Amino acid sequence: MYRVGRNAMVAVAGILTVNAFSQVKPGGPPLPPEPPLTFKSSLPVAEEEVRMEPALFFREQWKIGSAQHNVTQADVENPNLELKLYGPSGKQIQLNYDHLWTGSCEFNCAMALRDKNNYVDLTGTGKIRWLTRQDGLQQVHAIIKLADGTWLISEHGDAAGLDLHASEFTLSETRWFPMDMDRVVTHGKWVDKPDLSKVDEIGFTTLMPGSGHGSGGFGDLGWIEVYGRAVPRSGKASNRPGNTECRTTFWRFGLCAQPGQTSSKP
Repeated sequence: MYRVGRNAMVAVAGILTVNAFSQVKPGGPPLPPEPPLTFKSSLPVAEEEVRMEPALFFREQWKIGSAQHNVTQADVENPNLELKLYGPSGKQIQLNYDHLWTGSCEFNCAMALRDKNNYVDLTGTGKIRWLTRQDGLQQVHAIIKLADGTWLISEHGDAAGLDLHASEFTLSETRWFPMDMDRVVTHGKWVDKPDLSKVDEIGFTTLMPGSGHGSGGFGDLGWIEVYGRAVPRSGKASNRPGNTECRTTFWRFGLCAQPGQTSSKP
């Protein structure tokens, strides 16, 4: 036991002695300490930009109603948003306490929200988060109106569940189909890469009539959040917060601006 401990101490002392001599030049002063390791991203600028988190463009969670009724502009909580109703039964979409319900739609119906002052850029990591519930074979699909008037519906759809559930998806990662909004039906061919840099309206549809009260077929939408970059309709600078928010992991490594600072990137 004593020999093992003594040998170990001798070995450690030898290592320390060698290390001490390695810091001194023969006949000179000690060498300066090594500089700390730094991380510099080797990613191309385009890939760095994709990693930035989009800012919250808008959130709508509806004013709580005392009785079920056909939804109107008065039920919209966010003062910056306009309610748009489409299709033969658009005006039959109802607010059921704190969520929209399509079960009363005798024919196809759709709802969309429009920011009064801004388009939204949903390229890159632009996304939608929402609280939905579906029944029967219906699915809640996102619909968007582009600045040129084109209407599209997402291939992505949230399917039936026992209760309201939160989910999200990135708009640039799904395919889209053109829509005839007078009838709220698909029309045309698949659009794989639409221009999402100026989106005018965002909403949802199930592409089906409702089945009325009780189980059968309907779509529910609680709150909805849209994440993207505000693009002023007037061409003036937006009064919204910064266009992007930066994940802590990335600003620490210099991939975007630290919170409270301005990015050095053009």
